[in-house]
Amino acid sequence: MYSAKQIEKSYCASEYDKLERVILCEPKYMTIREQINETQKHFKNEGLHIEKAMEQHKNFVNTLQSQDIDVILLPSLEKFPEQVFTRDIGFTLGQTIFVADMANEIRQGEEEELKRWLKQEQISYFNLVGDMIEGGDVIIDRENIFIGLSNRTNQFAIDHVQSLLHQFNVITVPFTEKYLHLDCVFNIISPTEALFFPEAFTKKEIDVLQSYYELIPVSKEEQFTLGTNILSIGNKKIISLPVNKDVNNQLKKRGFEVIEVDISEIIKSGGSFRCCTLPLKREITE
Repeated sequence: MYSAKQIEKSYCASEYDKLERVILCEPKYMTIREQINETQKHFKNEGLHIEKAMEQHKNFVNTLQSQDIDVILLPSLEKFPEQVFTRDIGFTLGQTIFVADMANEIRQGEEEELKRWLKQEQISYFNLVGDMIEGGDVIIDRENIFIGLSNRTNQFAIDHVQSLLHQFNVITVPFTEKYLHLDCVFNIISPTEALFFPEAFTKKEIDVLQSYYELIPVSKEEQFTLGTNILSIGNKKIISLPVNKDVNNQLKKRGFEVIEVDISEIIKSGGSFRCCTLPLKREITE
């Protein structure tokens, strides 16, 4: 049985149910200190325009709020240059918010800011102490949990999550590690459909994913601009970058409403809409 009081504050059972409450953080101190992915390597000499990134982030927040989504902004701290990517510091599964230790040294400590806010709001959470797992590798769909095996999430952590969640089917998904997180190459958009970047997987992994979903391929060009890393906000509405024209056209043909928001300055640091959002609550449809 779910606790009515806890569900009031947190509950997620998929990537596509109506989003009601979400955590973000402004890119106030965003910078590329270490090149941790291919996108950052590409833009290392160009740098980031913080004022532009802040304006784009504000537009993104306004877009979410215009869809009746409650947006919580964690405080931005100068010591955390990648704090804008709130997805990685935890994940909500059912009524439980899981918080893990960040794998990369440059991000360690971000999770304390989330825990501080959760305690302040009297929202309970499960602390995965010592587990190397990040929310960008965790993609949920009802009883199935797909977890990417990456240099940020290891098999020990995946096994631990499975031991805690007997009622769920945890599926380990290896992929080419240079793409950083699973949600940069795979994203579930409905009970039957998912975006994916074919080059990130072996045939074995593609066969596994195809046994669950109709896979919609994303091109190499649009994977670079994080075409898979959209945000589903429910009722077949998806927030996506204007530059990813092929992805957006494919979604529209399938009956999705695509809300285009430009966060092109933020994606220079290697993450897009899903990376920038930590859903706390989605509508219960079961």
